[in-house]
Amino acid sequence: MSLVSRMRRLRQPKIRDMVRETELTINDLICPVFVGESDTKPVEITSMPGQFRYPLNMVADEARAVADLGIPAIILFGIPSHKDDVGTSAYAPDGVVQKAARSIKDEVSDLIVITDVCLCEYITHGHCGIIEGRRILNDPTLEILAKTAVSHAQAGADIVAPSGMMDGMVGAIRGALDEEEFLDTIIMSYAAKYASSLYGPFREAADSKLSFGDRTTYQMDPANSDEALRETQLDLAEGADIIMVKPALPYLDIIYRVKSEFGVPTAAYSVSGEYAMLKAASRHGWLDEGAVVMESLLSIKRAGADMIITYFAKDVAEWLG
Repeated sequence: MSLVSRMRRLRQPKIRDMVRETELTINDLICPVFVGESDTKPVEITSMPGQFRYPLNMVADEARAVADLGIPAIILFGIPSHKDDVGTSAYAPDGVVQKAARSIKDEVSDLIVITDVCLCEYITHGHCGIIEGRRILNDPTLEILAKTAVSHAQAGADIVAPSGMMDGMVGAIRGALDEEEFLDTIIMSYAAKYASSLYGPFREAADSKLSFGDRTTYQMDPANSDEALRETQLDLAEGADIIMVKPALPYLDIIYRVKSEFGVPTAAYSVSGEYAMLKAASRHGWLDEGAVVMESLLSIKRAGADMIITYFAKDVAEWLG
């Protein structure tokens, strides 16, 4: 008996590619770049093999290498030489991110520069906001985040990405940018950022480990899904242009719900722990690195992400090249 429908007909060589529903391209990638103000040479991040913290005098070279691969954007994370209790270095005109952004824009003017706007790297206790005792203060933090975003825009950032999960942070930043006439500076908000266990390697890279407590009072509960939609709706109402879900792989359902509900440009951050797990398994020979990375990123794209921040960006660009 002949079957009318044989799904395998469309899985033949070349036909398989023609009917592919989801495509991952170099244009979907955003490459994270760490820059250390006190570093004098590239420093490999132990828990993230193949990833480095770059000194200021080499960050433009790294940006050029990223751009030469066809990757359209980087996201900058700065590690300052000085920290205090109020994050002064975060908004200093000569801060590490500000200097890095200027250097990159002078060297690679067509590369999109995104800057992470948060205080955890700049504050002695490692939290994402100002504290009183052991309480993280939301509203006093907003003023500092706004000043930081403006200083990044003044340095040449195309996109500022507030990641502290403070209530009202997008509105405060949009108001400050508009007041300073940075009307075209884009805000990519970490709208749904979960209190995940997968950030450990990043904490090593950014030197932002906590001196007390945890981040559960301001980052989202991994058990919650509807809350992500409320957070996203609030950020869009305050002026966010792009929203982000972080982490990516354990939260594919959130990416899907956010994209389906709002239909706005949606980013996903495949975080340091995701990178470290895949890298470690591959180095042990348990997984094929190239295959598993591409499968993972395709799943993020299939869930609805328009752009993906991934530490595998340069590798993927070479594979797709």
